Amino acid sequence: MQLIARSITHAYDTVEVLSDVSLTIGDAEIVCVVGPSGCGKSTLLRLLGGLERATSGSVLISGSPPADSLNPLTYIFQDFALLPWRTVAGNVSLVLEDHAMAAGRRAAIIADVLARTKLAEFAAAYPRQLSGGMKQRVAIARALAVNPAVMLMDEPLSALDSQTRELLMDDLVDLWTDVRFSACYITHNLAEAVRLGHRIVVMSRRPGRIRDVVEIDIPIAERAGRGKELSEIQDRLWNLMREEARAADREITDAA
Repeated sequence: MQLIARSITHAYDTVEVLSDVSLTIGDAEIVCVVGPSGCGKSTLLRLLGGLERATSGSVLISGSPPADSLNPLTYIFQDFALLPWRTVAGNVSLVLEDHAMAAGRRAAIIADVLARTKLAEFAAAYPRQLSGGMKQRVAIARALAVNPAVMLMDEPLSALDSQTRELLMDDLVDLWTDVRFSACYITHNLAEAVRLGHRIVVMSRRPGRIRDVVEIDIPIAERAGRGKELSEIQDRLWNLMREEARAADREITDAA
């Protein structure tokens, strides 16, 4: 299944946030979106997920999701979005409870995604008992439970310390190698983008337009040992973004 944005333009009142954005998230592809603060990255994700409707343009789904997919699209948020009164297993169960299924199947899905996200022994724990990295693993497990065709990921690692971020990136690589999901991954962190993205979409400052698309042909599973090459790609991305980021920062400062 492909998720396609065609000529998306969006404004809030008189403020144009996105201008003529077209992109495709292909089957089993991770597309990372980077750009200056305020360029409309998270707005684009909401439009792709159907949470908002674009001022003009369209968002289309091409092809069919996996036969056993319960939701074709699902979100992973920056702030984990866990219910504190539910256990780890209970938080994962939440996304399954609107779907008619036998209790045994639900339990099997929960056990499977907790095992894949290294949380099996914490099934009965509550969010207050978990580290930030483990909370985000719960959010990832919850997203995987519905077997989505595309995961929409809004800066999912930005609240974590650098060591935990590295470990979670390794986990995401392992999960993608196993499941081959598709994702649109919003991030400010260029190291995340070059570690995880098949393609990296570079946005201009507001109104956000696609300035460039950088493809990385190094297999994701091999990138941990290709630091020099990834660093060169990261430098290329920053060179594309530097002046846009400075201009965006000046606009924010002037507005304040």
